[in-house]
Amino acid sequence: MESDDAVVALSALAHPGRLAIFRLLVKAGKNGLPAGEIAHQTGSKANTLSSNLAILVHAGLAASRRDGRSIIYTADFEAMGGLLSFLMEDCCAGEPAICGPAVERARRACG
Repeated sequence: MESDDAVVALSALAHPGRLAIFRLLVKAGKNGLPAGEIAHQTGSKANTLSSNLAILVHAGLAASRRDGRSIIYTADFEAMGGLLSFLMEDCCAGEPAICGPAVERARRACG
């Protein structure tokens, strides 16, 4: 991941509503969630949700697909992994024990 892409992704996540939506999409996994369910679970108004989802999609952290009359949103796990890798790329100054707990937590979270 390039530095500019990381800045866009981090900016997208630097908002409580968008962070909550992204975490919900991560929790939902590959199946994702319809926009209405995201609104229900986050308590978002339609126009606010639409804006927040558009920002996450633009940042490459989420994707959408049509399923009948619904739009299903999913987290982009590859982009999330790329962002995490970018953030940890120069970690630890040669001391893996410093980043070890974070790496182990990520492994557990991703199965």
